[in-house]
Amino acid sequence: MSEQKHTANRRSFLKLAGTLAATAAVGGCELETRIPGNAATTASDRIPGSERLTGFDPGLLSAVGAAVLPDELGEQGRQAAVTSFVAWADGYDPVAEEMHGYGYSDIRYLPADPSPAWRAQLTALDLLARRSRQTPFGQLPVEARRELLTIALDGVRGGRLPAPLTAPHIALALLSHWASTGDAWDLALGVKVQTGNCRVLGDANAKPLPITGLRA
Repeated sequence: MSEQKHTANRRSFLKLAGTLAATAAVGGCELETRIPGNAATTASDRIPGSERLTGFDPGLLSAVGAAVLPDELGEQGRQAAVTSFVAWADGYDPVAEEMHGYGYSDIRYLPADPSPAWRAQLTALDLLARRSRQTPFGQLPVEARRELLTIALDGVRGGRLPAPLTAPHIALALLSHWASTGDAWDLALGVKVQTGNCRVLGDANAKPLPITGLRA
């Protein structure tokens, strides 16, 4: 692949990732926030044979995180985002009954487990790296990983981030999951708004505190 095409791919990926992250961080991300009605069930309550582990390759997933998550998070922040994503995916209960939302009374169920497809995409990224660059994906420089992710994301529509559960690719699922967190809102606004946390009445008019500890 020529250097000119590498540059075009890099710019394409950075434009896509930047647009998606910015859109999600300001509230444009359509996220699945409802908790399954049976989320509190114990292992003994689950349907026999439904237990599973997502089994993500931690090295590969961390390499993807370093390529798609904001640099401002730093290595520690990106790894925390990856760890949170894995915990969420491991704890997902496929086809569980949703909590009843406002405006409808019918019973709805969550989607099937998306983790097998995401695992296959991680494997495909590593195969692509080994065959096109003769190097494992995790050992490539970040820019080279972004170039391969541009290829993998070819055909994916830009604009809003999908909900994590419906993300068509592991890179988008990881980015979307992080973008749904309070940390993403804080980073976008530059202050600790702590989305989802209730303030006490005495602090209602206080200005949010600045973010500290971010990578310079």
